[in-house]
Amino acid sequence: MKLIQLTDPHLCGRGELVCGRDPAKSLTAAVADINRHHADADLVIITGDLSDDGSPQSYRLLAEIIVPLVPPARLLLGNHDDRSAFRSVFQDAPADDDFIQSVMNIGDHRLVFLDTLDEGAVAGRLCERRLAWLDRCLAEKTGPALVFMHHPPFDIGMPPLDGVKLADPRVFADLLRRHGNVRHIFAGHVHRLCSGTWNGIAFNTGRSTNHQTAPLFGAKDFAVGFDAPAYNVILTDGADITVHAQEIA
Repeated sequence: MKLIQLTDPHLCGRGELVCGRDPAKSLTAAVADINRHHADADLVIITGDLSDDGSPQSYRLLAEIIVPLVPPARLLLGNHDDRSAFRSVFQDAPADDDFIQSVMNIGDHRLVFLDTLDEGAVAGRLCERRLAWLDRCLAEKTGPALVFMHHPPFDIGMPPLDGVKLADPRVFADLLRRHGNVRHIFAGHVHRLCSGTWNGIAFNTGRSTNHQTAPLFGAKDFAVGFDAPAYNVILTDGADITVHAQEIA
C-alpha cells in the first residue's frame, strides 16, 4: 500500500499570500508532483488546515486545485477550518455523527481519519462522541490500524506547539492502548518533519505545503521557518511501514 500525506495547505483566496508564500501555487505544485511521481498511490490524505481563514472561497479553491489529482483524496479538518463552510463545498465528504471523520479498509489495514477540530480553539479536542466513534472503529477490525489526525497528541519538544496539541491526550492514549491495534499516527499542525514513538506507537508529522515552523527548540514564541514544502510518502509491507519526506520542487 502506498499513501500520501499532505498537510496544512492554508488556502485563502487565489493569489493571496500566507506567511509570504502563495498557498494555492504551493498546493498546485504538490498535486502536480504527486501525479508525476506517485500516481499509483492508493490514497492522498490532507491532514487539516485546508483553509487559512475558513472561508467558502478557500474551499472552492481547494476543490478546484485537487480536481487533477490522480489518486483519490480524503480531507481532514484542522483548527483553521470551518466545518459548515467545508461541508457547503464538499457536500459528499465522508462524515459521521456531524464530524468530518471516517474509516477505510485497504488490504489488511484499517485507516482511521479523525476530526480534532475544536471550533474557536487552536488546540484540538476529541469529545466523548468522537472518542466513542473511534472506540467502535478500532473494535470492528482487529488488523493493524493507521490513524490520521490534524492535532498531534504528543509533544515534539517545541513549547509553542506542544501547548496547542490535542487536549487531554491521556484519554486518547488509554483508548488506543485498550485496543492495541494502532501501529502508526500521522499528524499535521506543527509544520515540521518529526518522527518518534508515543506510548509505544510510532508517529510522523509533516511539513506544510506552504510555510514551516522555525526549529527554535525551547523558544517561547512561534516563528515561521523557510524549509521547503514537502509531503510524506507512506509505504506499507505487511507489518512494516516506511515514511519518506518528499520535498516539492
